Amino acid sequence: MLGTGLVKGFVETARNFVGSYTDEARLTTVEYPEERLPLKEATRQFPFLVFDGNDPHAGLRCVACQICEKECPPQCIYIEKSKDKKPDYVGKPQFYPATFDIDISVCMSCQICVEVCPFEAIKMDTEFELSNTDRFGGLLLKKTELARSNEHYHKIHPTEAKEVDDRLAAEKAKAEAKAKADAEAKAKAAAEAKTKATPASNPGGASSAT
Repeated sequence: MLGTGLVKGFVETARNFVGSYTDEARLTTVEYPEERLPLKEATRQFPFLVFDGNDPHAGLRCVACQICEKECPPQCIYIEKSKDKKPDYVGKPQFYPATFDIDISVCMSCQICVEVCPFEAIKMDTEFELSNTDRFGGLLLKKTELARSNEHYHKIHPTEAKEVDDRLAAEKAKAEAKAKADAEAKAKAAAEAKTKATPASNPGGASSAT
């Protein structure tokens, strides 16, 4: 019958129109900001710096290697390396960023900084409500503003954070085992050197004159 397809199209459109008001699964309107949809785990907005423990300075994973600064396409990362060192998660003395700034008005959320970081120190946050009346200073985030705890990382990216923690724990255990083996080898070598340096005693004593 002529026009059957057109009628079917109108019926489908009407069904969808009515359903968008009556079917709960179709009610897509969210009364933001009072209502919020849960964010996907893979959501990414702008970078943040991960620190372990409760001290953002002592626990900061970043060692100021500046790889992320060099690889950043829009050049929105600025780092100044410290003059002194502090121990990292395996106890090895490392430099740390005296200054670490990110201009999020320039950042393109490409995540390249995360991919090139060899220390799992920089990750992508999910926070997006960063509107500010100060176009320049308000969008230039300092190290203190960028620092987020490992607990925060686990909260927003639990699967990825667990994989990172397991890998870092394995690396730490390997480093501790190597340090222990090196210490034992040095102690053994020192003991052997001491034994060789001690003159052999004469069990029979001095020979008597005939």
